[in-house]
Amino acid sequence: MRKTLTLLVRKRGFQCCVLSLGTMMYLATPSLATASSADTRKHQQTSPQKEITLSGKVVTSNNEGLPGVTVLVSESDGANKQGTTTNEKGEFSFSNLETGKKYNLQFSYIGFDKQSLNDFVLTEANSNSISITLKESASDLSEVVVVGYGSTVKKDITGSVKSLKSAEFNQGIINSPEQLLQGKVSGVNVTSATGEPGGKTNITVRGPGGVRTGSTPLFVVDGMALDNSSTGGDTNPLNFLNPQDIESMDVLKDASATAIYGARGANGVILITTKKGKSGQASVNYSGSLGLSTMARPLDVLSGPDFIAEAGKLGSTVINGGANTDWQKEISRTATTHNHNVSIGGGTEKMTYYGSFGLQKQQGVLKGSQQDRYTGRINLSQKLLNDRVTLDINLNATNTKNQRPDNQGIIGGAITANPTYKPYDDKGDPFQYQDGTNPLITLRLYKELLSTNRVLASISPSVTIIPGLVYKLNFGLDHATSTQDKQTLPNTIPASIGRLETYDLKNSNRLIENYLTYTLNKKSHSFSALVGHSYQRIFLQGRNFSINKFPISDIEPIYNPGLGQDLTLVLNKPGGFATINELQSFFSRVNYSFKDKYLVTATLRVDGSSKFGANNKYGSFPSFSLGWRISEEPFMKSSPFSDLKLRAGWGKTGNQEIPSKITQARFTSSVSGTTSYPLNSTNTYPAGTTYTRLANPNIQWEVSAQTDLGLDFSLFKGALSGEIDYFSKTSEKILLEVIPSDPVQPAGTFWTNVPDMQIVNKGLEFDLNFRKSLDNGLRYSIGGNITFIKNDVKNSPYSVIPSGAAQGSGLTSATINGYINNQPIGTFFLKEFIGFDDKGISKFRDTDGDGIITDKDRIAAGTALPTRMYNFNGNVSFKGFDLTANFNGVGGNKVYDNTANSNFYKLKLSKGVNVTPEALEAASESINNSAPVSTRYLKNGAYLRLNNLVLGYNLNTVKLGIHKWVQTARVAVTGQNLIVWTKYNGYDPEVNNDRSINGITSYGIDYLSYPKAKTVIFSLNLGF
Repeated sequence: MRKTLTLLVRKRGFQCCVLSLGTMMYLATPSLATASSADTRKHQQTSPQKEITLSGKVVTSNNEGLPGVTVLVSESDGANKQGTTTNEKGEFSFSNLETGKKYNLQFSYIGFDKQSLNDFVLTEANSNSISITLKESASDLSEVVVVGYGSTVKKDITGSVKSLKSAEFNQGIINSPEQLLQGKVSGVNVTSATGEPGGKTNITVRGPGGVRTGSTPLFVVDGMALDNSSTGGDTNPLNFLNPQDIESMDVLKDASATAIYGARGANGVILITTKKGKSGQASVNYSGSLGLSTMARPLDVLSGPDFIAEAGKLGSTVINGGANTDWQKEISRTATTHNHNVSIGGGTEKMTYYGSFGLQKQQGVLKGSQQDRYTGRINLSQKLLNDRVTLDINLNATNTKNQRPDNQGIIGGAITANPTYKPYDDKGDPFQYQDGTNPLITLRLYKELLSTNRVLASISPSVTIIPGLVYKLNFGLDHATSTQDKQTLPNTIPASIGRLETYDLKNSNRLIENYLTYTLNKKSHSFSALVGHSYQRIFLQGRNFSINKFPISDIEPIYNPGLGQDLTLVLNKPGGFATINELQSFFSRVNYSFKDKYLVTATLRVDGSSKFGANNKYGSFPSFSLGWRISEEPFMKSSPFSDLKLRAGWGKTGNQEIPSKITQARFTSSVSGTTSYPLNSTNTYPAGTTYTRLANPNIQWEVSAQTDLGLDFSLFKGALSGEIDYFSKTSEKILLEVIPSDPVQPAGTFWTNVPDMQIVNKGLEFDLNFRKSLDNGLRYSIGGNITFIKNDVKNSPYSVIPSGAAQGSGLTSATINGYINNQPIGTFFLKEFIGFDDKGISKFRDTDGDGIITDKDRIAAGTALPTRMYNFNGNVSFKGFDLTANFNGVGGNKVYDNTANSNFYKLKLSKGVNVTPEALEAASESINNSAPVSTRYLKNGAYLRLNNLVLGYNLNTVKLGIHKWVQTARVAVTGQNLIVWTKYNGYDPEVNNDRSINGITSYGIDYLSYPKAKTVIFSLNLGF
């Protein structure tokens, strides 16, 4: 929509002068209009320059003063830039400006169109009479959205795409990009698997669709497609990105949008665009914060007195140490997080630059855990040869250091330790008691150190060959190296000989792409075509070694492995691996628009992957989508809709996220009674070579076909806007490692596409936003989204494909969930607990009626996947203050409390192990009753979380007298994870421990998970 800025100059002897930048139209009284330019130049040349104050007012369309508007002024060449914000009446002023000079003024405020006034000649007559009218942003139709290999405006999109700008991101302590959009995009489920700094995050777009192929979407950073492989340790590989450097994130959800990425688009695509410089005087920005974090929801275990009393009721004798120790408090702390970022950006009309440095030092709420991240970024853009050539260079370097204790060891120790024991002895050392291990000793003896260096660089020259035809080359490199040390110190009590394990990992990803884009706009027709080629090579290499038996000394094994005395290969055999994956692709896309109303998009990508056999190395992935902008039809001109667009799309995408080399045969050589025999009288047994995997060159691509129907709408000049989408995604040719039907086989398993098996995701997405500005300067907005999704496994030839296993004493390897016909992925496959018999022993339903409780009596007891995901948020601002709240939640899902299953029942308390009150609720339960895996520990996983609450204030730097040095200043306090409403009584319902079986992803299992933190953050932002 046309942006209009109105300038009124009231001058004695004249009526008014109106400047409309949208049309460049000047209106004036006749006397002013006839004043010659020569007279004006003569006046400017003869009048002496004088320092005066420029003042004015910013108002709404209702002529009400608008407070909090950011106003920037600079000389016409960009020099001497100053900034301020308007007061409660909408007034602003700048002092010490010179008359006769030309100035540029810029006005911006959230929810309003940006305005600018260029080459304004300051005189004494017009210095105090500027009035600026800011128009509310009518809609986001002209918003630029990044799509694969290009960008477009929102109104021309025919697929399901959601774009988030940096102002819309989640606030708080952010370790990875996924957390920025949690709850912000319908159809996208982001689950933090742990509360540990730098811990892994699970993300799915419109539900998971594979068994062994994973569900993580493809991430593309500034045109560089990332590999989802680990960069070392149990951390999130996306931690290397500084959230402060990200300008926008665009989520491609349906096949018509993702098919341009072919083989890797089945799980969705997330495009990350980093910040770029802008022409003009350099601007420097600093942001800093201090966060204080505590354990959000400690488990409700028995206190010392309750422990003695409840054990007495069971007739058990436990040791009373006389203390009342909160062991969870002993292993945790009030953690601090320091975050500092400095950026500089600017440039000329031909060259722009952006540079930044970031530092984040984050302590975990558990003692001994920490992540330190150092990031540096440089983005450059240079125009050459009369703007026919553009060269873009992006460089990001990150060093990340992670330290972690034995998380499960200290958590398990803290929640089960006798609370009557004191934590320290008289010497201040961790107290050693006879019937258990003090978790503080575990904390002292074990630690992991991980150091990761990652460089992401790309260079992208583009050349305009003829008007409308552009050639672009994109060359990128993503290189990561890491070293992980796992150290156990030698110790006397408890006995430990000491051990050091070291793992080195190298991950190198190279990409080169060439493509041509042709654009033609002629009258009612708009046409663009894209054709290109891509080649990507990923090299992974890992090595590891270990050594045992260290002497007790002040020197830690990590600093001198040579002190280790056990060098035998039985316990310390070195290992390693190396893999090369290659992907070659040909891609094309055509966009056509007629009269800006009827839209068509078609894409085709052909991918060839080294992961597949010779018979099916290449796969083709087409898509097609249509759009109809109904609001542009003549019969809609008098309707309240400022935009109404109907979308429909269909496409196929592929998935190649499977282990490398599975189409090839694999052998192993060993000396054993079944693989070797003596070849001569010396009784020397040579190594025998056997198959461990058979070759299968016929393995095909796993393919997802998706249909999407969408409606975008905007009413009341953009005040109310939203989107509605229906989608259906079916994944076929499911890749799986199976057991051969013929029992006489040289290998125990082989990989294949399961015939007829399907995984289906269907759902509805609703997204709605409303914003309003009142005449008194109060502005508010509310919005939200909700997704209803149903996931089903169809035509599986297996009764169950196990995907999640239990852990704990007596529970190891027991199946918890899996893939079951006509049930969602992540379905819990359990015996149904129905109470206790007359002896106090657990009873389970005999579902097959044979009178015996076996695995055949297991039932589908619910799923870990939510059937609904929702978010709602609100913002209100007034006179420089602003308050933002963001809530997100899920429903319809369950969580298996493996922690309670392995630790909290009466038998444990009778043996001196602490438990929760819940474990003692059943009076009829015997102290001899065990706790096998069953629905007894299956719990409701629904929750509603107050994810962010931010209160901020924009300071008036003019009133503070610092505007010459500081243009903008903002202070804020942020609450993160303040409240969670849930029936789940574990640490947190948003959990997903990795309990996978044979590489098949598990869902919704909670076992000694690292607790999430409740955080308060104080922040300061300065612009210079």
